[in-house]
Amino acid sequence: MKIYVAGHRGMVGGAILRRLEARQAAGEALELITCNSAELDLTDQAAVRDFLQTERPDQVILAAAKVGGILANNSYPAQFIYENLMIEANVIHQAYAAGVRKLLQLGSSCIYPRAVPQPMREDALLTGILEPTNEPYAIAKIAGIKLCESYNRQYGTDYRSVMPTNLYGPGDNFHPENSHVLPALMRRFHEAAQRGDETVTVWGSGKPMREFLHVDDMAEASLFVLDLDAEIYQRETEPMLSHINVGSGTDVTIRRLAELVAAATGFEGKLAFDASKPDGTLRKLMDVSRLERLGWKAKVPLDQGIRETYEWFLQQDSGALRAS
Repeated sequence: MKIYVAGHRGMVGGAILRRLEARQAAGEALELITCNSAELDLTDQAAVRDFLQTERPDQVILAAAKVGGILANNSYPAQFIYENLMIEANVIHQAYAAGVRKLLQLGSSCIYPRAVPQPMREDALLTGILEPTNEPYAIAKIAGIKLCESYNRQYGTDYRSVMPTNLYGPGDNFHPENSHVLPALMRRFHEAAQRGDETVTVWGSGKPMREFLHVDDMAEASLFVLDLDAEIYQRETEPMLSHINVGSGTDVTIRRLAELVAAATGFEGKLAFDASKPDGTLRKLMDVSRLERLGWKAKVPLDQGIRETYEWFLQQDSGALRAS
């Protein structure tokens, strides 16, 4: 089995690659293909075509994407919609052109409308207005789902999509401005603890609720969905052979998240919340009943996952963290 993992240097792609390498080491007959962004620009249609025509993988895992938190999405909306649309269109179409019958595309929970019943079911897609702070990125991810659906309908391919909740873990982006909420808080509390600060200010009111999933759980779930028998996947995702939610099924307030991160980093000062900054959607919890019916549930508790992620953070080269 020849598998191309697009985005293997990212947090999720790296976790998926590690699991595939473990399967390989256990004796499974796998040939794993990777290519970094310096070697292959996934926004370049001709380059992607030539690469896939040459490699001819049996399966493709599309974990490559341009991602970021609220500030990054607000600051670079054109880049977020353009780059993600181009990556999805190029990889999915050229995979089909190269004869790839099975593909897994990774999306995001931001595809769902801002005002949607909680927890969010798969059939809530396109039933309302998107959250304005990340609308360009969400539209690109919705397009990825529809690309997979359309190629399945027209060409009989087996292209699947998984929609993860907020992810965290080893390999995350800890940039002080362009990261998601959990790694951004972790770096801020770490630096505050090192300086001996008395207070750390968190964006927003602290009231919004968010769900978090460890990246190792996400990697396991992704391969679980990819490995599902075609008839089972089709039965669960009819009538459109559409997407499956992946999450922990539980959520916490941003205030509680900040408290967990503060505890893990050893910060003993006070928390303050800047309500002048945007909260984003007030609650985002995935309905994961479909995936649980299929036989998969998340395993890593949030407090444990945060501690393990902080241990990984501390093990990284300090120069690399400064440059991130």
